[in-house]
Amino acid sequence: MTDSAGKTALVTGASRGIGRAIAARLAAKGAMVAVHFGTDEDGAKATVEEIERGGGTAFAVGAELGGDDDVETLFAGVEAGLGGRPLDILVNNAAAPPAGPMGVTTRAEFDRLFAVNVRAPYFIIQRALPLLRDGGRIVTISSVATRMANPGQTSFAMTKGAVETMGMTLANELGTRGITVNAVAPGATRTASNTSVFEAPGLAELIAASTALDRLGGPDDVADVVVFLASDAARWITGQVIDASGGLFLGPRA
Repeated sequence: MTDSAGKTALVTGASRGIGRAIAARLAAKGAMVAVHFGTDEDGAKATVEEIERGGGTAFAVGAELGGDDDVETLFAGVEAGLGGRPLDILVNNAAAPPAGPMGVTTRAEFDRLFAVNVRAPYFIIQRALPLLRDGGRIVTISSVATRMANPGQTSFAMTKGAVETMGMTLANELGTRGITVNAVAPGATRTASNTSVFEAPGLAELIAASTALDRLGGPDDVADVVVFLASDAARWITGQVIDASGGLFLGPRA
């Protein structure tokens, strides 16, 4: 029997990239996975098909995060798919990308970042708590941007700093129920949807040279950390931010 056999999970932003890898890994461990998508329904269906080809169980649920009714729309689909079963694992992965440096970020872009990256996971957790079984797991995807001074990602880093603080305080609140709350902070991670970003001349090599493990990350590198935190083996880890960047910008490499 695998670690997540008989459990249920919700992974937001699971139509591609890191979210798809997390959903597939959880399903491979035996969980039934609710595969959330915002606008990429075809991508979510592809995730579900990948899981089912591997012998797992999943269903897609759509809700564009950041709007007034986003959470209720999401959970209407989640509860229908779960069919009365409780939720064991919640992974807040969906996020809006960086909007640029302070000099160019508009109010609308700033508000959108906080609506998707902070407000949505906060109220998703709030809505999930009555469904979440005691001993459950909450994992939110953060970023190494919170420990790096990158002027091009100021507002984005602010949102990720907020969810890290949220995780620490919720861990203290929910510990009496045996629920662990952690964050995972990826670094430069090459996915199918962002490959073009790393095609800029010399960029991939520069990042690899600044990474202790000497390469860019992939979705599975992050997914394996999330799945560990969702497992029984991580039952004594809570309120933490786990760096999953391969050691990005730890210091000079002599």
